[in-house]
Amino acid sequence: MKLIVALILVPVTFFGQIPQRLSLEDAIKLGQERSKMLSISRTKVETASARSSESNANLLPSITVAGGYSRLSDVTPFEIPAGLLGNPQPLVISPVVLDNYSSRITVQQPIFTGFKLRSNARAAEYIAKASESDYKNDKADLTLNVTSAYWSLYQNLETKKLSDENVNRLQTYHNDTKNLMNAGMATRNDLLKIEVQLSNAKLMQIDALNDVDVAMMNLNNIIGQPIETQIELTSAPNDTTRIFGGRLYPELLEQAFNSRPDVQSLQSRIEASKATVTAAQGNYFPQIFLTGNYYYNRPNSRYFPTIDEFKSTWDIGVQVQFDVWNWGATSSEVDQAKATLSQNEILYDQMKDNISLEIKRNVLAVQRAREKIDVAKLGVDQAEENVRTTGDKYKSGLATSTELLDADVALLQAKTNYTGALVEQELAQATLKKSIGDSLSEETDLRR
Repeated sequence: MKLIVALILVPVTFFGQIPQRLSLEDAIKLGQERSKMLSISRTKVETASARSSESNANLLPSITVAGGYSRLSDVTPFEIPAGLLGNPQPLVISPVVLDNYSSRITVQQPIFTGFKLRSNARAAEYIAKASESDYKNDKADLTLNVTSAYWSLYQNLETKKLSDENVNRLQTYHNDTKNLMNAGMATRNDLLKIEVQLSNAKLMQIDALNDVDVAMMNLNNIIGQPIETQIELTSAPNDTTRIFGGRLYPELLEQAFNSRPDVQSLQSRIEASKATVTAAQGNYFPQIFLTGNYYYNRPNSRYFPTIDEFKSTWDIGVQVQFDVWNWGATSSEVDQAKATLSQNEILYDQMKDNISLEIKRNVLAVQRAREKIDVAKLGVDQAEENVRTTGDKYKSGLATSTELLDADVALLQAKTNYTGALVEQELAQATLKKSIGDSLSEETDLRR
């Protein structure tokens, strides 16, 4: 029975430990779907959109309904005293109605508000557009963060792989040295040198494994899944430079000004500030409204004498409001709006300067990474050949253990440099892509 239970549990345990296969595109998609930061940014877009709808609603007629009931205190009714007109009894002209019911429907339409309402609506629309651009910018930031975490994990996995290879290679050297000692072609000191190097390599192997765990937890955290999830990366860096249609720096700069969401956001905020200035200046003008009311009251005061019945009446008219003097409040509001506009315009000029520097720096980073890959690739070829020839010489007694270990260290460093150069290029390209606001998926060689 225990054997049967064990056979059932083994497949379950095995499948529970299967790592999640994840490409870079899948990681980005998961990050975007699960990001709390993006969810907050999305709610800001919804809030700004609702405010825009609210501002536009102020341009349309408003309809309000009011109703009420009141109980009045008793008073003497309006009447003609007895005997005044030959009447033996007092003649009641307007009776007292103690129970009063009222209802009113009011319709109001702005006719002229000094362009205030229209400007506020336009400002809200631009703020909504700015919020949408902010959301796109947050999405681009998240994409870059996921990309950086993905390639960081890749680099640490490769480092762990190289560490494992190095330990295995040194273990082979250790076994070869023992055989050479038995043949009288190596000394005890040669063996100790390799054992020391092997111990150091195993320490590096432990550190590399820890770095992999940390990098994997970081990627899991960014894409919104349990940090203990095991991941198997399916994407690998390419050793060719791919930058968006072979465009040169001026073209990349122009696209950045036209496509970057943070630039578009600030442009929208500038337009919103201009509309806010116009809205503030609207307080200098009179406010004119067309109003209409429909009454259904019991009793209705328009009817005389008073009748204890529901009666309907209506009125229509024009209202004019004008602030003759408000101690400079309007001018202060206009000054604030103009200061905000000036600030946004200065920020826009500063942003353009920063973007010019950023793109130039990122283009140079991509070119530098490309050059590093070429050099590192050549270094790996040379180091591998050096390890091969030195190993053959060592086995033949023509090379020392020191030369063998130096060749091994050089190979490990060369492969590490090559992996680092590949990852550096991927990150440089992703950074450049974000800095120019490029959303294209196709990438071609960069013109040098």
